[in-house]
Amino acid sequence: MAADLFGNMMSTGKKGYEDLGSKVTSLPRKAANHTRAMSSPAIYGRFTSTTSQLGEKSSLVDAGGKKRSVLVDTESGDVKGDHFALYEEDLQERPRVATLLSAMANYTNLPQGAKEHENEEEGAKKLKPAPKLSTIMGVYLPCVQNIFGVILFIRLTWIVGLAGIWESFMIVLLCCTTTLLTAISMSAIATNGVVPAGGSYFMISRALGPEFGGAVGILFYLGTTFASSMYILGAVEILLTYIANDMAIFKPFAGPEYKANLLNNMRVYGTVFLILMSSLVFIGVKYVNKFASLFLACVILSIVAIYAGVLKSAFLPPTVDVCMLGNRILKEPPQGICSNFTDVNQTEYSGLFHIYCSINQTMVENSTMISVNGTEVNSTDVSPTTPIITCDSYYAQNQLRTIQGIPGLAGGVITENSVNHYMDNGDILTSSSLDEVPVAPYEPKGTETWIVADITTTFTILLAIFFPSVTGIMAGSNRSGDLADAQRSIPKGTIGAVLTTSIVYLSTVVFFGACIDGALLRDKFGYSIGSDLTVSRLAWPSKWVILIGAFLSTVGAGLQSLTGAPRLMQAIAKDNIIPILSVFGRGKANGEPTWALLLTFCISLIGIAIADLDLVAPIITMFFLMCYMFVNLACALQTLLKTPSWRPRFKYYHWLLSFLGMTLCITLMFISSWYYALIALVIAAFIYKYIEYRGAEKEWGDGLRGLQLTTARYALLRLEDGPPHTKNWRPQLLILMKLDDELKPKHKQMLSFAQQLKAGKGFMLVSSVIEGNFMEKFPEAQAAEQEVQKAMNEYKIKGFHQVVVSKDVSHGIDVLLQSSGLGGLRHNTIILGWPNGWRQSPDPDAYRVFLNTIRAAGASHNAILVPKNVQLFPDRQDRIMEGTIDVWWVVHDGGLLMLLPFLLRQHKVWKNCKTRIFTVAQLEDNSIQMKKDLATFLYHLRIDAEIEVVEMDDSDISAYTYERTLMMEQRNEILQHLHLSKRESQREVELVVERSRSFRAKNSPAKSFPKSGNSSANGKVKKKVTYAPTLTYHENGVMEVEGQENEIGAMMDKLRESNTAVRNTTQNDGFDSVEMEARNEMTWTPAKLLESQKQYAEDEQSTSSPKKEKQKGGIKNLLDIKPHSMNVRRMHTAVKLNEVIVNRSHQAKLVILNLPGPPRGGNQQREANYMEFLEVLTEGLERVLMVRGGGREVITIYS
Repeated sequence: MAADLFGNMMSTGKKGYEDLGSKVTSLPRKAANHTRAMSSPAIYGRFTSTTSQLGEKSSLVDAGGKKRSVLVDTESGDVKGDHFALYEEDLQERPRVATLLSAMANYTNLPQGAKEHENEEEGAKKLKPAPKLSTIMGVYLPCVQNIFGVILFIRLTWIVGLAGIWESFMIVLLCCTTTLLTAISMSAIATNGVVPAGGSYFMISRALGPEFGGAVGILFYLGTTFASSMYILGAVEILLTYIANDMAIFKPFAGPEYKANLLNNMRVYGTVFLILMSSLVFIGVKYVNKFASLFLACVILSIVAIYAGVLKSAFLPPTVDVCMLGNRILKEPPQGICSNFTDVNQTEYSGLFHIYCSINQTMVENSTMISVNGTEVNSTDVSPTTPIITCDSYYAQNQLRTIQGIPGLAGGVITENSVNHYMDNGDILTSSSLDEVPVAPYEPKGTETWIVADITTTFTILLAIFFPSVTGIMAGSNRSGDLADAQRSIPKGTIGAVLTTSIVYLSTVVFFGACIDGALLRDKFGYSIGSDLTVSRLAWPSKWVILIGAFLSTVGAGLQSLTGAPRLMQAIAKDNIIPILSVFGRGKANGEPTWALLLTFCISLIGIAIADLDLVAPIITMFFLMCYMFVNLACALQTLLKTPSWRPRFKYYHWLLSFLGMTLCITLMFISSWYYALIALVIAAFIYKYIEYRGAEKEWGDGLRGLQLTTARYALLRLEDGPPHTKNWRPQLLILMKLDDELKPKHKQMLSFAQQLKAGKGFMLVSSVIEGNFMEKFPEAQAAEQEVQKAMNEYKIKGFHQVVVSKDVSHGIDVLLQSSGLGGLRHNTIILGWPNGWRQSPDPDAYRVFLNTIRAAGASHNAILVPKNVQLFPDRQDRIMEGTIDVWWVVHDGGLLMLLPFLLRQHKVWKNCKTRIFTVAQLEDNSIQMKKDLATFLYHLRIDAEIEVVEMDDSDISAYTYERTLMMEQRNEILQHLHLSKRESQREVELVVERSRSFRAKNSPAKSFPKSGNSSANGKVKKKVTYAPTLTYHENGVMEVEGQENEIGAMMDKLRESNTAVRNTTQNDGFDSVEMEARNEMTWTPAKLLESQKQYAEDEQSTSSPKKEKQKGGIKNLLDIKPHSMNVRRMHTAVKLNEVIVNRSHQAKLVILNLPGPPRGGNQQREANYMEFLEVLTEGLERVLMVRGGGREVITIYS
């Protein structure tokens, strides 16, 4: 039975994540932005199982013929024989190890391109098993085919002739070393997990992130696309120049003077070739793959023919005659005769002679020196019948001869070809082994037979032209899905292909320099040997082996480029890292990238329009060098960071090798063509910034994230050394946002204001608190974080966000203040919104959270900014064209008040505003000296501002101040009664209402309120309306009054009128001055200072005792309340300051002033008084920013 059970379990696991048990649930698919292995449908499949399947696998038939579960006793529910009973709940959501291993064993990566998006679209579609290829067939030979290209056949001999053997060897060695080091780095990356198709793009994007991956992927795509143009141009050049000259449309095209015709031919035939090849790719890649073997065979056969010709030349060199005039190499002469005569008897002049000489039968009368048969004679010495022959001076003075163009290995030309022979555009090709007789400047003849350089050549130019011939090392990694063992085959095949091709290139450089004359090597198009390909004349057994092989290999390489480039673009488009390219992710029903092929055709057509292979090759060099540089960077970065996921199976790598490869790539880029290198870097930087700004966010676990973590860790550890210096201080903002019922930020304008302060380039954290239980409210917290993130994105704020759940809002804010930030990267400034509507709310918690936050900020030495009327603050898109930012500097707070306007003016919203600084002076202060000192201080601070000193005189306390204080304390009494017991509250409300009515009826009958009712227009009397609040009591004894806000407002209106009536009545009743002073305290005298302070202390003592508070009689004596003298003084200060500020700054765009410190302790009346003082202080001001420093200097005069 155990065996049957185990067999059932294994078969169940192989069918995919179906688990035996009483309940089977489905696991949702993971997000598509995880790594490829983790996002495969084979790994995160669905846990599905039908009831019938489950019964068949987990049940047996008992003795009674009844089906019974082998794992669960249906009667008792006990688990029997199940070793996973302890993990029963986990198995409902997570796969077992056996199931996971089975899925991994059956995993096959998809065809070309990154496939996270395809997993989402296609779901659990069954994948066909990938074909299994060996190292030779899957990696080695494809890499060899892609590396050997057109440059080997039509440009390598020319490069050797110009640069010489030593410098050519160095060019090839540098290029091959670069690709070898890149192949080592690529092997390490490719063996660090499964690499789907996409080549370097996939490796770089997953190693360096979507920004670098997208940028390099686009460059790699452009390089591959232009490579197709280069291969097509090479094929056209071989066809028209070396195989079928008569097919040229624009004639003649041989020689620099006819280069325009040659380029036009290249454009026409190149376009035709591109259309035909693109059509073949569009019809189906399978046809391209069928011809791949043929193209590869042609390449191998051509190389074998070259080596065979080199060996044959050692004992039997080929007959290749090159015509020389002096030391100048000439084009193949007419009829192939390099002589003055066509026969041995010298009776008939050759075609070459007629090019350089002219024959005249007319006798010259005057005695002149003429050339007769190459000899200078006097015309009078010549008989009239002798023809007069006039020849070119250089032709006449130098010998016309024929040399062996390919003397072979034993020819001794290796010494001459060892050094360079760089040329400028238009220079005549010469041989350094032959002498010439120089002639004076003259009007030459026969220039059409000369072979001249068509471009200026240097070491760097030749290097840029040659480098594309060593590219193609990514062919193996692109086929990783088709390999039997990709992690074993890719390193061996790629490195083997690079070593093989490097040996071939290096050896052919030496063989070409040892076998072929230097003048013929420098003949790029083989004009001296009848427009034959130079290397084809060296090959054995026939030149057609090279010509046909080179032509077919270039066509094949072009087809491979046209096949790979669209799939690379499709992979980039489907990754959705560049939104504007998403259209190129579409294709035919079978997945063929139709739109990407169209784009590739258009870009390749640009290269065809250039038409010059020597100009297209450097472009390809830049793109591929950029790509290889980032491959090396990715490997070096992963190695140095030592991330746990970096475990490549290929062990023969080192970060120094990768760093050397990266350095070589950068060096080759700039020494090849510095302006092309800069253009490539600018394109890459533009794409990088575009992806960063507009691209889709991807999390691929890239190496840059590890670098960022390492750098951040290092920086944070350095910041822990001590607090920052005053010169380094900048506002590190903690923004406390309030959420609405939909968990969205309530006052988003605070984010706009914070964004305007970002000129300090500091840390920013947007936080909020959700009240409740963490276990229950955690989903809401996550939803709130998403809403906060949306708001931050809307206002383009770069920062962090955090939402915490706490049973109490004040406690949650305390937690944020203590725990936000990390190490030295912590907030030092808190932005807190003003509690609007606190007066209308009877609950003291409406402002107590605000006060507690200010206290907590002070305790933690954080500065605090309180923008009032924040909804009136300008948006980030607004522009304030003129106006002022007024700073009212009452108390020194470390210089934050003066630093804030400077930071705001760095933003485009406030940059047109001017700064004005007001400071308050008392009578004993010297206001003139204060202004001078402040001007000097601001000058040293490098802050431009207007300065004003406002003098505050000692004036009497006004009746308005007294009334505001009285109303404030009466309101406190009303709020306090709302928290009494049911019996006390009913008694207090009845007493205060009855007393208020009786007092108004007695003292102000003419202005009293309606009594029992109002008389209507028709004389009828309405029923008496009585306000009867509904009282609700909770279990904790706290009372709520239905309609509390209406009651408080109505009560305060009645008390305000009662206070006015009392004041008018007492004045009219003729109280003496002493009684009036004692009753209303309308004036303040220094003699009463000690008495008021003593009374204030006694009052503080009385309010701190709950028993004495109840003994005062509740609120029944509201009209007899006598305001505390200290409250009157504070209200007086607030009123006077407000009058001055409104008078001076009523037109200011922003008023910044000191935030007074909150009262200590938790006395409710004092807290309410404090809020009232702030309201009075800021009345009549549109935009106010109250600032309280953190207790340290934030600005300094020192450099």
